[in-house]
Amino acid sequence: MLLSVEGIVKHYDGVRALNHISFQVRKGTVKGLMGPNGAGKSTLFHLISGVERPDSGRICFKEKEITGLPTHEISRLGVGRTFQTLQVWGNMTVVENVLTGMHSVIRGGLLSCGLSLPWIKKREEAAMKEAKDILELLGLFGRWKWFASQLSYGEQRRLEIARALAAKPEILLLDEPAAGLTYPEAKQLADRLLRLRKAGLTLFLIEHHMGMVMGMADEVAVLNNGELLAEGPPDVVKNNPLVIEAYMVRR
Repeated sequence: MLLSVEGIVKHYDGVRALNHISFQVRKGTVKGLMGPNGAGKSTLFHLISGVERPDSGRICFKEKEITGLPTHEISRLGVGRTFQTLQVWGNMTVVENVLTGMHSVIRGGLLSCGLSLPWIKKREEAAMKEAKDILELLGLFGRWKWFASQLSYGEQRRLEIARALAAKPEILLLDEPAAGLTYPEAKQLADRLLRLRKAGLTLFLIEHHMGMVMGMADEVAVLNNGELLAEGPPDVVKNNPLVIEAYMVRR
């Protein structure tokens, strides 16, 4: 199993955010995470990616416990992450934004970089080619010289994903990637993400866009008030009476 969450508990000032949450994400699949606002979805992503620490429970990636590790160590192990709010650098070019995502996989001493050694130049050229390939995959290659601030909102969403891919993750946590997108933009994004899945990337996404999740996911988990309400294939979960009450009716 690629990712395992075992008995995770998290409280904030006595308020229960997550209560003994357990589930798994299989390698090469798309897992959807749904639930009403305040259900604990983003909190769970924070715990998996190392932004916060759980009060109890274990998180394992490729059978290695990562509970409480620093974010940069979890990233180097192969866990990528995007956030609910856009975090692109508007005053940098599109390709420069992607290159910043390679910091955890490209290393070089200050002296060697300052001397412009041949092997450093070759590595820079390889990094630039890889960044452009990622942009091509996400339909942004034609804008690689643009400033990120010149992109549309939907394009900036894809740019954030491109930057996350630059760190070469084995699993990518996507926090509401279709938020604020029109239906055609969301459909286009879903098609791009499925291409990544076919290339071998495992996807774990939080999304309120019901059609997008149900059309992409192999499995869906639903949280409500910090509890795991339901889990299983999309067709089964969406017809669960508890899910209909908690998510569809009260969202």
